[in-house]
Amino acid sequence: MSSSAAFKVAVLGSGISGAVCASTLARNGISVTLFESARGPGGRMSQRREKTEDGMELHFDHGAPFFSVSKSEVLHLVHEWETRGLVAEWKENFGSFDFHTLKFNNAEQEGLSKKYVGVPGMNSICKALCNESGVESKFGVAIGRIEWLHDEKLWSLTGVDGKNLGQFKGLVASDKNIVSPRITEATGRSPPLDIKLVTELSEKLLNLPVKPCFIVMLAFAEPLATIPVKAFSFENSKVLSQAYCDSSKPSRSTASERWVLHSTAEYAEDIIAQSGLKKPSDITLNKGLTYLNHFLRKLIDGASIAPEEKCLWDRNKRVAICGDFCVSPNVEGAIDSGLAVALRLKDSHNSRRHKERQQELV
Repeated sequence: MSSSAAFKVAVLGSGISGAVCASTLARNGISVTLFESARGPGGRMSQRREKTEDGMELHFDHGAPFFSVSKSEVLHLVHEWETRGLVAEWKENFGSFDFHTLKFNNAEQEGLSKKYVGVPGMNSICKALCNESGVESKFGVAIGRIEWLHDEKLWSLTGVDGKNLGQFKGLVASDKNIVSPRITEATGRSPPLDIKLVTELSEKLLNLPVKPCFIVMLAFAEPLATIPVKAFSFENSKVLSQAYCDSSKPSRSTASERWVLHSTAEYAEDIIAQSGLKKPSDITLNKGLTYLNHFLRKLIDGASIAPEEKCLWDRNKRVAICGDFCVSPNVEGAIDSGLAVALRLKDSHNSRRHKERQQELV
């Protein structure tokens, strides 16, 4: 068995950070198994499908509506995706709407900053990366327990159903709920990775602030001709923060005009304070949103815990935590963090191979 084959890494979570990490590791000859509890990849890049009463299927990018890039290493990767047809530039002007004056203002000029979207959906990038050669992706598999086998120096994974999922030299948690006790509040279960195994890493996640957000998805049979832009922010609103015309993005269906609205964190916090973590009633929601087709609740990270290191890394146990919460709370931050973890595991693998070769020469 080659040293590359023996150095197996488990990546937990198929959001853009985990997908980039898994793909990068596989390209460097490292065996990768990616586990995702959901039916498909995406994370903050997820796309949601809804069916109308007449059977029409509607697609919404209900997570990140787009992303911009400023770092050269991330831009290089995005240009590769653009060449592969996975991303395209969204060339619509953005603006703002003032609730006091009831007018649209400050239409953004083209060329100020490029806005990229996945095509035909935001999750297309993660789908492609999770299906690259060398990446074994297992969807619908939730992790129940993670153990460190001290004598073997391996990580052992068990599913929530008790099934043995294998042993791995390296472990990457791109979903912070794998180790954060915050998952207990929502599910009543302890996080799969015991905090005592990675004390220095997990302590940084304990008080990570998050901002709740409600996502509203709307579909119209005809274009909304009175709205002069295809994306805008809201000014002087306690309820709404942003709106995006999903159907105006490249390679989207134009059979209907689809909009995604984001609430303010303050409004979401107020609703959650009233109803807890359960789904709010239509009556509660309609106090602020008159026409509601569907909503989702999201938790958006509000701080960066490792802006310099770009990830949390324990070299002795070869375990890393990555995600936008490490660098910056956006798609570029998530990509950057995934690349950083892949580099550390690659270096660990190369160091191990070097030691093995030295031992063979003795």
